[in-house]
Amino acid sequence: MNRKIRSRFPVWRMKEETSEHVRHSVEVFIWMIFPLSVVYVCGFQFFFGESVFGLVLWGLGVYFYSNFLPDLPSIHRKKKCEADCTDLSWYKKYVILLFAPLLVWLLFSGIRLSWRTVETYHNFRSLAIYGAFLFVVGFLGFAGLPLSIRDLAKIFFFQFCGIIGFLTHLKVDKIW
Repeated sequence: MNRKIRSRFPVWRMKEETSEHVRHSVEVFIWMIFPLSVVYVCGFQFFFGESVFGLVLWGLGVYFYSNFLPDLPSIHRKKKCEADCTDLSWYKKYVILLFAPLLVWLLFSGIRLSWRTVETYHNFRSLAIYGAFLFVVGFLGFAGLPLSIRDLAKIFFFQFCGIIGFLTHLKVDKIW
């Protein structure tokens, strides 16, 4: 990947960073996400008589994905912006964040976008935008009209898993 994006980031540093994030994400999973998931499944079954194992699996996937999301768009990052350069518009910056896996796939397919930004996505603004995106995805994926308490519980659980994953990443990188 370093060759594809013409990066000089050492492989040993990538391994160290990845192992640190994996270790912390597993700790948060064991002590927070797993117990809350069990309570959520049991509570949903008790109160609504509905099984939500599929939703919980999606939530766990989003949790682990969100642990690495702030680093994925780094392949589209400018190191510095000179005085005469202009940065991307705000919506293009966040398209890079929200659709990072698609952009990585495009990179490996040989398609290079000319989008470059100085944004690092290691901030609470990016977290808020990602949380809103997860709310929309959760609404489209797990809710029906008219909205009910059951649907809102599904949406917020899905969103919660993603936000906790993103916050774990920010904590590991000492942003929060």
